[in-house]
Amino acid sequence: MAKHVLRGVTVVYVLFLLVLPVALITWRTFGDGLGPFVEALTSPSALHAFKVTIVVAGWAVLANTVFGVGAALLLVRGRFPGKRLLGAFIDLPMAVSPVVVGLALILVYGRFSPAGGLLESWGVQVIFSTPGMVIATVFVALPLVVRAVVPVLEELGDEQEQAAHTLGASHLQTFVRITLPGIRWALGYGIVLCLARSLGEYGAVAVVSGRLVDQTQTLTLFVEERFQNFDQPAAFAAATALALIAVVTLLLTKLLRPKDRIDGN
Repeated sequence: MAKHVLRGVTVVYVLFLLVLPVALITWRTFGDGLGPFVEALTSPSALHAFKVTIVVAGWAVLANTVFGVGAALLLVRGRFPGKRLLGAFIDLPMAVSPVVVGLALILVYGRFSPAGGLLESWGVQVIFSTPGMVIATVFVALPLVVRAVVPVLEELGDEQEQAAHTLGASHLQTFVRITLPGIRWALGYGIVLCLARSLGEYGAVAVVSGRLVDQTQTLTLFVEERFQNFDQPAAFAAATALALIAVVTLLLTKLLRPKDRIDGN
């Protein structure tokens, strides 16, 4: 009896919290057919928002992938003072509000800060431009690749890597031929999670971007701006596109989940 009650509560909870809102947005989007949906997503502003989103997410995923693999190797294979502190700092974005992150980046890289003023004197604008949006997105998605790879590296151990070094393999050769094949599923899983987080980021990006229409507007900011300006078809169309991306991401994470694939086969 308790199992049936728990199952019913879970289904109702998911239904009203997730399924029903997404279903209503989808219904409002396609209520007048496919034409308005296509027209809304092919407008110049929407296409520009897609472009900015892809650029920001792409750089953020690339940076977090490189950092994530390096940090995971350092945390698992390295022995040094402050190792636990480093792990705590890597997890910090999970605890800090993205809005706080955006405000902190403005204090560091804003025009009137020492670092920001120096960069602007060199012709590099960080805040209210793409670099600031990339930095904010990198920060909020920082732990995802690291935390996906670390458990797999711990499970793999370092016996094969030590054997490769004994046989004369360099660190790069060992990584490419031994370590990378062993973590590829976990790495793919972390990359997909990082991409999903980067595509859907709003708070930090909203602060550092300035929300400049057709300049620093990502797809999430486009949804808000269109809705506030009573362009509901465009807002619903963009929201549906984000929901479809989320569904695809969910399917990919299920396929790439590193469970039972520790051996890399």
